[in-house]
Amino acid sequence: MKFSCRTQDLLSGLQLVSRAIGSDQVLPILQNILLHTEGKRCTLSATNLEVSIVTSFEVSIENEGSITIPAKAILNFMQYNQDEEVVVETSEGTQLKLHSKRARAVISGEAASGFPTITSIQKETTFSLQTTPLLHALNLVTFACAKTSSRPVISGVFVRLEKGKLILVGTDSYRLSEYRIDGGGGSGEVSCIIPARFLEELKSVILLQKSPKEDGQSTDEKPKKKQGSGEDQVEISLSSQQIEVHLGPTRLMSRLIDGKFPDYVQVLPKEKHTTATIGVKELLSAVKRMHYFAKELNNNITFEVTKAGLRLQTKQTQLGRDESLIPIDVVGIENKIAISSTYLIDFLSRLSSEKVSIELSDKMHPAVFRLDGQENFLHLIMPLRMSEE
Repeated sequence: MKFSCRTQDLLSGLQLVSRAIGSDQVLPILQNILLHTEGKRCTLSATNLEVSIVTSFEVSIENEGSITIPAKAILNFMQYNQDEEVVVETSEGTQLKLHSKRARAVISGEAASGFPTITSIQKETTFSLQTTPLLHALNLVTFACAKTSSRPVISGVFVRLEKGKLILVGTDSYRLSEYRIDGGGGSGEVSCIIPARFLEELKSVILLQKSPKEDGQSTDEKPKKKQGSGEDQVEISLSSQQIEVHLGPTRLMSRLIDGKFPDYVQVLPKEKHTTATIGVKELLSAVKRMHYFAKELNNNITFEVTKAGLRLQTKQTQLGRDESLIPIDVVGIENKIAISSTYLIDFLSRLSSEKVSIELSDKMHPAVFRLDGQENFLHLIMPLRMSEE
């Protein structure tokens, strides 16, 4: 194998696929990236057997071939190579030579035959989405999923395609995010649970491949309609056990999570007695400040909606206590609830919206958060036991 290419093209591809490499020590070859050249393109592949990422780019090929190379070794060389072009060739079967105008290296690799085969899935359902609303949805949903695998079904995002609308739900039993994307571009009805880690990697790939113009838009802002058809599209295919996503020259694959997702609809409050609208920056600043004391008592902060404003307070601890009164717009009765400061910070830190609305029923039911002008999204946080003075 021998080819030449732009240094940045090879580096970008290596950085992208390396996101699929885990910490598996049982199969050392999983720490490698597969390089395969054919026609006019070089294809890079990496997998941890759960998530796989494959991408390709145009190169000038002298001899076709394949080899697997330790990801850390080739990334180290490419990251610090300042030359615009690089020549890559195999030597003595499993040696890879890299040389450019001012740098050269030889890396020991392994035969491509030992690398796991990454094949496309048997597609049963396929639909397309624009990347901007998908990125927006992932930013507001995946963080709410459980971080442990003790209950696999809630370590993933529940996805339902229903009458052309895609619904994404993430929860860890203490908080929940639901986002609805209109015009999913699919037909029929589909439901599955996609690993949150896979969707986090998809989010990273989208961000890496977005154009500079799009990078200026925050991922939690309401998606803006663009003129023409310049918006990037992501194609999503599902089988009974796998998902495959195509984004330009890149495809990502993962197993789906087997199991039944909790009936989350039953925990959504059926009525609201109070709606308080408040500035995000003011609320986040106050909660971050009060978290210093709240973390001593299960992250407990009391929210009290009054005519004077939103009163936040922590219970007295050995470290002390804190209290804040923030101006709000209120519809309904005065109300009170205790909420985790950690969950609040996690949610509010993701927003660039100026305002957030908090809907309350009573101290026993969850608080529901909505963003201004976005009826397709809600975030729910379960209440804590009220700290009585």
